[in-house]
Amino acid sequence: MYDDGYQKPFLITYTNTASFVFYLLPYVTRRLWADQWGLSKSARSTIVYQSLEQELDIDAEPAVELIAPVDQVDRPLTMKETARMALGFCFLWFIANWALNAALAYTSVASATILSGTSGMFTLAVGRMFRVETLTLVKIGAVLTAFVGVILVAISDGSPDGQPDPIGSLIIYQAATSLPVLGDFLALMSSVFYAFYVVFIKVQIREESRIDMQLFFGFVGLFNIFLSWPMGVILHLVGIERFEIPTTHNAVVIILLNMFITLSSDYLYVIAMLKTTPLVVTIGLGLTIPVAVIGDSFLGKPAAAQVLAGALLVIVAFIAVGVENAKPSVGHDLLSGDFLDDARAQQSRVRLEHEDPL
Repeated sequence: MYDDGYQKPFLITYTNTASFVFYLLPYVTRRLWADQWGLSKSARSTIVYQSLEQELDIDAEPAVELIAPVDQVDRPLTMKETARMALGFCFLWFIANWALNAALAYTSVASATILSGTSGMFTLAVGRMFRVETLTLVKIGAVLTAFVGVILVAISDGSPDGQPDPIGSLIIYQAATSLPVLGDFLALMSSVFYAFYVVFIKVQIREESRIDMQLFFGFVGLFNIFLSWPMGVILHLVGIERFEIPTTHNAVVIILLNMFITLSSDYLYVIAMLKTTPLVVTIGLGLTIPVAVIGDSFLGKPAAAQVLAGALLVIVAFIAVGVENAKPSVGHDLLSGDFLDDARAQQSRVRLEHEDPL
């Protein structure tokens, strides 16, 4: 789409985020169906949303009840709490994605890719700060390995002149040629906000079963539609990004395709993060590199040795952090040496003690 001259970072981010509002349709449908059949409030809560449970064994349910009643931390979130959380997430998510899209108008693709690759470092640092990640040598090594892999691929795919492509707006083009550091700053800012929003979700939600993810994303799309448009008006008035309807068929198709991809991929991404850790899914996003290499091989476009090496490093990093996260002793931290979430660890141990006689 950028090749067609339609470079609208804000509009692309706005439409992609607005697509989340479609998740309200199945939620509203289920509620109407429940009201029509006159289900009780408790029965209605069981059909409104079903999380992707990791353990489907019904014998494990009594074991949970033997531990302790569900407290304020682990109880399901109400609709009001879900909306409040979606409001905070909406702005973090929007800024992170807009900054990355806008960075491509100010700097080269290679530079933006390398700087956005620092998201793993920021995720590990912010996750450790909010006590949802442990700082271990394996994780540090995995983050650095994945970053080196991204650098190898970005340098190999970078343009010879290293300059951003010409864009539609004269003001943006002048900024791109005179202030290339601005694009680098935006790419770096995107990584920082990415780390904050992914850790924000983990800290606030913790477990997928606590929240209706479709309702959550539906609110994110709704808040984006009604609250993010003033930013687009400001960008239009100052001449940074003029509002223009796409005139080419390719631009329209790509916008709709991006909306569909965002609608599905980010939903699955957040669920994966809630079932693992922010660092696992952050490094996992880099797996697009080896997948792209495989796709190019099927299309008869063999990758360079440098790209293959970078893809291999990303795979190694993902496997390393995944194995480290699966270890029972993953809670040991380089800074404190203690388990970061002692309450949840103790709860897990008590659950196992109750389940052993069974």
